Amino acid sequence: MSKRKSQPRWAARVLAEIRRLVALGRVRFTLKATQELAALELGLDEQDALQILSELRVADLRGRVESERTPEWLYVCKPEVGGINLYVKLIVRSECVVISFHEDQGDADEEA
Repeated sequence: MSKRKSQPRWAARVLAEIRRLVALGRVRFTLKATQELAALELGLDEQDALQILSELRVADLRGRVESERTPEWLYVCKPEVGGINLYVKLIVRSECVVISFHEDQGDADEEA
């Protein structure tokens, strides 16, 4: 029996929660994420970013890492928009906190 690479059990639940928080307007962008968003050559604003978050797919969710500052998970998503791969890092709390929102630089993101 052949098995496809399955997504982690938590992935669909996390994406559903992100979508719910976007729909409720409970998303906050850090200053860093706002500056990165503005620097993108795609000309996106926060409303565009919210649309991207609401349309994330399980395949866009690339993993999670434990925060070094707080006992919670940081989720890394890599959606493609306008032919550009983005790197989005966020925390899901009682609101969705977007920490990073920039063009994906490959492995350099993990080192930064």
